[in-house]
Amino acid sequence: MIFLLALIPATMLTVAGYAVFYLAHRSEGNLKAFGRVLGIWAFTLAGLLVLCCLFLAAHAGRMHSMMMLHGCPMMQDRSSPMPWGEPPPGNPPPPAAPGAQPAPVTPPSKPAP
Repeated sequence: MIFLLALIPATMLTVAGYAVFYLAHRSEGNLKAFGRVLGIWAFTLAGLLVLCCLFLAAHAGRMHSMMMLHGCPMMQDRSSPMPWGEPPPGNPPPPAAPGAQPAPVTPPSKPAP
């Protein structure tokens, strides 16, 4: 959906780039060079807008995991379950596969006197 919404400003930037190129072609001197640079800039912005929206659409809900891995302070206190399948903190681990060896239980260490 975000990609479709980005097509409107990208189309407007592309049309503006063509208009600037046309007007720059008809002018002379420094204005012609400035028009070329401005037209290239409009096309570059339109392309970056489409690429950014494709990136956001491809990474729909997974951006928060990157923030949590790097210790983002805004993501430290997250209590909702993760949308990509990791259990929230505090849940027991999933049961072991049938026929698997159970993990050895280590006795608790005695406190130092």
